[in-house]
Amino acid sequence: MRHTNRETTTHTITRLIKALDAHHPVTITYLKEEKDDAGRKTGQLIETVRTIEILDFTVSQAGDILVKALDRESGEARSWRLDRLVAYTVHRTVYTVEAPAADETRPAGTSGLATVTVLYPVDCPAVARVQLLADALAA
Repeated sequence: MRHTNRETTTHTITRLIKALDAHHPVTITYLKEEKDDAGRKTGQLIETVRTIEILDFTVSQAGDILVKALDRESGEARSWRLDRLVAYTVHRTVYTVEAPAADETRPAGTSGLATVTVLYPVDCPAVARVQLLADALAA
C-alpha cells in the first residue's frame, strides 16, 4: 500500500496512469464528505475504501485532478479527487467490470468540468505523459 502523503502528486498520478495502461484495478482509501440522513453534506470527511478500474483523468474547473473510474462495488462510473486519496494499492489482476458506452462514462453531478485534451504518441512513457498533462494544465 502506498500512502499519498509520502510521495509527490506526480509519483501518485504516474503510478495510476501505469495502472490504467496495464488495466490493473486499484484499491483506494479515500476521504469522502459525509452526508446526513436527509442527504445533505455535513462538511465532515470520512475514510472509505473502494476498488476502482481507472478510465481517465480530468481536471475540474476548480483545478482539482479527478480520477474517472468504474467502482467495482456498484459498477458505476464515478470520479474521485486525487487530493483526497489517502492510500492506494495497484493490483496485478485485470479489469472485470464491463465498461459502459462512451456517453455513460460521465458520472452524475459532474457538470461544469473542464477537460484537457493531451495528445501523445502511443509508446510515450507514463512519466512523459504526466509532464505533458502538467504542461497542458499550466496553459
